[in-house]
Amino acid sequence: MMELPATRAGHIGRALSATAILLFLAMPIVIILVTSFGADGIGTFPPKEYSTHWYEQMAAPGGNWATSIALSSLIASLTTVFSLILGATAATALARGRLPLHTAVYGLVLAPLLIPQVVIALGLFLFFEPAGMLGSPLAIALGHTVLAAPIAILIMISTLRGIDERLEDAAASMGANRMTIARRITFPLATPGLIAAAVFSFITSFDEFFIAQFMSTPDTRTLPVLVFNALQFDVDPTVTAVSAVLIALAVLALALVVLVRRLGGHSDGQNALPVEPLT
Repeated sequence: MMELPATRAGHIGRALSATAILLFLAMPIVIILVTSFGADGIGTFPPKEYSTHWYEQMAAPGGNWATSIALSSLIASLTTVFSLILGATAATALARGRLPLHTAVYGLVLAPLLIPQVVIALGLFLFFEPAGMLGSPLAIALGHTVLAAPIAILIMISTLRGIDERLEDAAASMGANRMTIARRITFPLATPGLIAAAVFSFITSFDEFFIAQFMSTPDTRTLPVLVFNALQFDVDPTVTAVSAVLIALAVLALALVVLVRRLGGHSDGQNALPVEPLT
């Protein structure tokens, strides 16, 4: 197909269109960031006066916001550990193994990403409620793992498929067993994928609402649940400061993933095999 020559007007038009789209997508984020520094008590945009009062209230020791942030961080950390364990084992089996009904197993792994979260939350509520585990950080973390683990598995499968299997075959030919190959070859090369899976698992749990809402109690409210309650029953401008922090957390997490991916890409193929014997 013959390509039409690019013109100066075409370049300008594409640049303006791309800029307009980016500004439209970034507009809610910019509004939240600016409003979070407002001094008034109703969260207006643009603010008439600026202050860090809402950030100070959010970080006040012993306050509801600080308690919820600590609880969400604990639950997200547990979810990350569980998701990495499941992700590494399931991805290894799917990417390296010869499982029967491989397609069916793969579909089962992806099912939580396709089913509405409110349905999963209801099922988890009915499962944990008879055991008296509602409000337990461990129970909420296990529920979040149902959503975070498939994401970790997908990332790890992509990472493992990008590793040259001949490196593992070479280690096996030198007498290394499977555990040694995994410990010395596979997982060191898969470190960027492990970090990316950990980051996305943490964010998935930290931002999750439906499961936390169904399984929380008045004494154990995660940050998304507290934000929802603050918007539903009250007008609390502290929500804007919390939202700004969440935005910053997401940006830092994505920057970390990109940095790790680039560092991992530069190191691919360099010192892939250890110098000392694989024993």
